[in-house]
Amino acid sequence: MKKTIAILLCMLLFTGLIAGCGGNGAGSGDSASADAKTLTFGCQMYSDGMICPWQQTNCAWNCMRYGISECLFKFDDNSQPQPWLAESIENTDDHKTWTIKLKEGVKFSNGEDMTASKVKAALDYVREKGPEGSSTPENFLEFAAEVTADDANNTIVIQTETPYANLAGNLADPAMAIVDYEGTGDNYENGMIGTGPYMVKEFHNQVGYDMVKNPYYREEVPYDNVTILFMGDASAKANALLAGQIDIAENIMSVSDLQKLQDDPNFTVDITAGVRCGFSWINFNGILANDDLRHAVLMAIDSDTICHSNTIGDLYTPGFSVLPSGMGYGYETLNNPWAYDADAAAKLLDDAGIVDTNGNGIRELDGQDIYLNYVSYENRLLNDFSDAHTQYLTKIGIGVNSDYGSSDDQWNKLVAGEYDLNNNNWNHLIAGAPDTYLGNWCSNNSANYCGYKNEEYDKLYDELIHELDTDARHDKLVQMQQILIDDGVAVIDGYYNSCMVYNNSTVGYAHILPNDYYWISQEITPAN
Repeated sequence: MKKTIAILLCMLLFTGLIAGCGGNGAGSGDSASADAKTLTFGCQMYSDGMICPWQQTNCAWNCMRYGISECLFKFDDNSQPQPWLAESIENTDDHKTWTIKLKEGVKFSNGEDMTASKVKAALDYVREKGPEGSSTPENFLEFAAEVTADDANNTIVIQTETPYANLAGNLADPAMAIVDYEGTGDNYENGMIGTGPYMVKEFHNQVGYDMVKNPYYREEVPYDNVTILFMGDASAKANALLAGQIDIAENIMSVSDLQKLQDDPNFTVDITAGVRCGFSWINFNGILANDDLRHAVLMAIDSDTICHSNTIGDLYTPGFSVLPSGMGYGYETLNNPWAYDADAAAKLLDDAGIVDTNGNGIRELDGQDIYLNYVSYENRLLNDFSDAHTQYLTKIGIGVNSDYGSSDDQWNKLVAGEYDLNNNNWNHLIAGAPDTYLGNWCSNNSANYCGYKNEEYDKLYDELIHELDTDARHDKLVQMQQILIDDGVAVIDGYYNSCMVYNNSTVGYAHILPNDYYWISQEITPAN
């Protein structure tokens, strides 16, 4: 009842806000017409909903997910990059010089033409500003890369110092979105100027966005208005769908809610095998640097049972590697020395002298009770996994302090190293390959937030990012996975499947791609 009331109040707030808003930009006149088509979208809020490709990873994703920004390339259903704002791409044999032909007739939402010079300015700007944020655009196009614009031929040439196996995949990351930064100025939080089908009319902090169609978009835009409502609770999205308060939602997490919607002929549930791994970072700068304790933690948790439980309901596929089992990375050849065995975990701790000496049920290390600081947040069932992990760890005498907040809390504490375990869910095919994702455990990588270091892994990683041969890359990926497994670098939740659910009476078609950068697009169309 409380959730329903909250949703109703939220909708009433939006109704009043939209009714009282004046037209702030092109296209606002369509919003006022009586027959305007409106889509209401319920989604998780990340980074307080802010939109800015260079500022933070989630901010970059927000900008693209809300239909504001686009990249030169876009990942398809097979996670392969296809031309988006680009027409084509060619490269030299050494994979260091790339010529990209741009699409004709593309405009930004302020009416400015997307010229080669504008594209160069966007790529240069995001790399220049990147160090001020945490979206790490340098992971996708090195700072030393030189971008040359040819407006007459509508092409850009990118020259890099190191070879890229497939630069198109790197340029498909949301951090590399082509945005008119000069036109946006300092107003990026409320009105980023992109090339997408929709543009911001007004932002409502902690509530959502009023969007209007981009009148300069190169294709027909199906909706005049899009209302984005932030809904952190999984059941809130399902209840809002069933009550007709929203038209479409991403990622319903409750097993019972999802089953109810799948069984209801009034709704369509679009599910895709995702490219995400749910895992808890392990902080190697804290108590879990102790090998025996860390390995016992891994052995104490039964991931198979958790994934098949009524709570998770097979929304995740269990596994023990940081790379998903069904993606052709040699999972079947890997060995897990830390498979679930609670008795063996307890014995490992006993033999290491990590025991309970004062009889309070909690083991001690260096004279202190062991209480792991477990950071998590409510999305994609992460808190449910963390709760289950806590129950298993308690059984072998390891205490846990649960620190559950927002996605921003999780991210900030991860970057600051303020955790022992930090649960999250990452896309492993960033830039269309696992290279960037695996950099999380490379000791000299800016994205190494856990303090892990293994010289052999670092060497293999450096070879991987420069390797162009497919078979050689596969061999290195297998070796790197086994090193991470042997060292016990993460608690693996499992491999997540994404979904989009919509009301058939208001939405005619919607589809979620494996790389879930893409939520709102011109492909979502009204019913009839």
